Amino acid sequence: MLCKCLMKRFFILYLVFIFCSLVIQAQGDLDNQDKIFYRNEKSLAFMLNSNGWGLNGRYAKRKDAANKIFYDIDFATIKHPKEVRRVSSISPSSQSYILGKQYVVFDFRFGYGKQKEIYRKFDVGGVSVRRFHSIGPSVSILKPIYYQVYYNQNQIEIERFNVDRSDNIIGKASFLQGINELLVVPGGFVKLGVSFEYSRIDQVIHSIDVGVIGEAFIQKLPIMATKANSWFFLTLYASYRIGKVVDPNARKLKHQKEDFLN
Repeated sequence: MLCKCLMKRFFILYLVFIFCSLVIQAQGDLDNQDKIFYRNEKSLAFMLNSNGWGLNGRYAKRKDAANKIFYDIDFATIKHPKEVRRVSSISPSSQSYILGKQYVVFDFRFGYGKQKEIYRKFDVGGVSVRRFHSIGPSVSILKPIYYQVYYNQNQIEIERFNVDRSDNIIGKASFLQGINELLVVPGGFVKLGVSFEYSRIDQVIHSIDVGVIGEAFIQKLPIMATKANSWFFLTLYASYRIGKVVDPNARKLKHQKEDFLN
């Protein structure tokens, strides 16, 4: 598990190095495309985290030439650093499971943030660099995990994790098992990051975001059957973002034209 965690962190740092190199080296033809002055943005991103994965939706609104405010929502999973996947010795053909895991965690973050462009691209094929930060409330929904546990005389029971019966686990039960026993834990987060936007088309967004998230909850998240659970998580992440530039004046002009024709 430690090796996987280090590989994820190395991958994130590698992306930072690559896109910093692109900023320095990027050159191309002059960009003669028609520009949208009021560059509001709508985008979606897939996130690879040091302790899971996630999705992000964002709406950014322009304040001036270099600054935007934005609202975004994250959906992410949270994994415990001690998670180790194994296969049952009783039934090797059964699905693998994580020994000692009590809950699967789904995390929702609701953020308000600010973004500043610190390097503007002027060439086709160039890279725009932006720094951003956001803050807001979060809520984690924990669903208990049930296991198939083998007993004598080929009897199989569906149970929560029990350390005394850990050697008798065959595999996980249905995901829907325990869906009526959800645990909801509120919290809050702060996110810091840098975005490298490299789309060749002015109205389209393609970017790589890298950064860090600090998130705290009002209690420890009992992910594993251990005392080493935590209420605070520091997460490195890298994400691929795709979206479009929105001109807020376009709709106004369209309505004015329709009113004039009518």
